[in-house]
Amino acid sequence: MTQNSFPMMEWHIKHLEKIILRFVTGLAENATSWEKRMNKRYGRINNVCRQINYDIKQGATYNQVVLLLQKIRNDSSFSSLRDNPGSLERLGELEKYYQQQPVETKSWWY
Repeated sequence: MTQNSFPMMEWHIKHLEKIILRFVTGLAENATSWEKRMNKRYGRINNVCRQINYDIKQGATYNQVVLLLQKIRNDSSFSSLRDNPGSLERLGELEKYYQQQPVETKSWWY
């Protein structure tokens, strides 16, 4: 019997993509007060990076994060996302954070 070290790796990869896309997209102009409050609480760069680091710890790789960021910046399928005001700045924040990180990210919160 072989052990599966990362049983939910596919889920964490999809979660990683969803978190990054939600952060880069940002809030809609007609967002409700509830959406604004939840974005203020959970949608900042610190919480997003914490969730991404947890996904890396659970089986996603650092290279997958970097490749997804490059894909969002360069791929034509994300052109409508890049047209949103402020999305390139938020994407730049994530790229800056993950360019400074070493390949082995250590979790410091436990």
